Parts: sequence; structure tokens; C-alpha cells
Amino acid sequence: MAEFLYGTWGSFKKHLFLLLFLLTLLLNGKSLMAQETGLKAQDSSNTDPERMKTLLYVGGAGYTTGCVGLYALWYSNQSATGFHFFNDNRQWMLIDKLGHAYSAFHLSRTSASALQWAGMSSRKAGVYGSLAGFMAMLPIEIMDGFAPAYGASPGDIVANSAGALLYGGQLLLWDEIRIRPKFSFHTTGYAAIRPNTLGNNLPAQILKDYNGQTHWFSADLEKFLPEGNKFPKWLNLAAGYGAEGMVYGQPEENHLAGYYAVKQFYFGPDIDLSGIKTKNRLVKALLFVLEGVRLPSPALEINKNRIRLHPVYF
Repeated sequence: MAEFLYGTWGSFKKHLFLLLFLLTLLLNGKSLMAQETGLKAQDSSNTDPERMKTLLYVGGAGYTTGCVGLYALWYSNQSATGFHFFNDNRQWMLIDKLGHAYSAFHLSRTSASALQWAGMSSRKAGVYGSLAGFMAMLPIEIMDGFAPAYGASPGDIVANSAGALLYGGQLLLWDEIRIRPKFSFHTTGYAAIRPNTLGNNLPAQILKDYNGQTHWFSADLEKFLPEGNKFPKWLNLAAGYGAEGMVYGQPEENHLAGYYAVKQFYFGPDIDLSGIKTKNRLVKALLFVLEGVRLPSPALEINKNRIRLHPVYF
């Protein structure tokens, strides 16, 4: 029962992360005009007071509303306990932790883009954007810590920190983003076994069925090579991680039900959309979102049972 409740809450948090990301994009739509060009494009801060004021008001209101709404929706009907931790690092083969890192990175990216729209320098925007990405997810762990059925997850907090640092750290180290976490999904037969936990329709399965999720780290090779190289700017190399055979989160429950999870590692090319320039805000917003998605393309899968080449992998 506890695993079911925690699994259900885990899927709810994933829905929340997605909503936070999309809400941030909506509230900061104008910030999409700012490009992630790094320090080389903007070395000094020329903050626009009116834009910064708007950003602070909208961001503060959205953050407060989100925290209050989350508490009212999920925690208000529970008796609070003393703050405690819950170790869920053995659940779901760490796929959920990569989801936390992914969310924190892209929330940081969105926040930094908004700050650049307000005139903040890339270095400061990277630092404060990363802090905002981490802080956007911290209330969930704090509230979990007081909830009797859950507990603050050290693994989640570490993953949130790693995602935020991956964004800000690259701007400080390289003055630009060279490695992006990305996400892809394909349907599996496991969701039909536990539809309430793994999803009973495609949108729910994308968020809840860990068996079909693959988390990628896409490296922009052209940026790692000497200046003046001829390597295609649009071509990246991506390494991915996934797992299948997970009907229950805890390995022991999974084994008792006759399922054994298998880790999967992937390597393949990736298309970099960040270099596409356009003045159309709708197209710009779409490209901004798609920077977090690995588009269907070939991939080599390696696991303990096989090596397989996928001509097109989702």
C-alpha cells in the first residue's frame, strides 16, 4: 500500500513538474526572445527595471500560488508529522531521479532565459536561473518531509541540485550550454498490467510509465572542437539511459510478481535545434520546448541480454 501511495504521488509530482515548466513558459513568453548565447554575447548586465519588476511580480505570484495550491490539493487533508526523510533510491531503477534532474535543468533554463529578457547578464542569469530551478522544486520535498505517507527524499534533492548545477555550471565553465538533458518515450505493454500506476492512456503513460522513458544527455560536439572546425553544427551525440521490466517500484515486489528490471544504455545521433534562428515567437517557443526532446532517430541499445540497433528509436 505504501509503495502504491508513493508511486501515485511520484506520478503526481511528474505532472506537477510538467505543469510548472509549461506555466513558466507561458508566464515568461516574452523571455523566449532571449537566446542562450552565453557570456560571449552579453558580458555586462543592463537590467531593465520595469521588465525585472514584472518578472519578479509574476514569478513570485506564480511560485506562491503553486505552493499554496499544492498544499491545498495534496497535503491539507493529511495529519502532519515531524519532518523526516524517506529513502526511495531503490525504486524504479533511478529513472525518476533522472526525471528530477531533467525538470530542474529545464526550469533553470527557462528562468535564466526570463532573466536575460529582463536584461541580466548571462553569467548572473545562469546563477540565479539555476537557483530558481532548484527552488521551484524544493517545496515539494519539504512538504513531503512532513507528510506521514511519504518523507523528504535525499535522492530527489540531490537530483534537483544536479539538474540545476548542470545548467548554471556550464555557463560558468564554458560561457555556453554544450550538454543538454533530453527525453524520449515509447509505449510498452507494462502499463496495461498496472494502468492506475503506469497510466491508462498515452498522455498518462508518457509521465508515469518508466519502462518507456529514456533520459538522454546530448553533447554538442562542434562546441568541443577547435574553433573553425567543419563539424555540422546541427549534429549532436547523445547517450541515454532507460530500463524495462518495472511493474512495481520496489525490486522485491517486482520479483515476487515475476518481473525483473533490466537497465538499458543507448548511444546515437541527435539533432540540435538551438541554432535555428527565427523571429516568429510561436516557432521560437516550440523550438525552445523541443530543445528538451530527443527527436526520433537511430540508436544503439546495449543491455546485459543483447546489443540492438534501432533504425528509429523513440
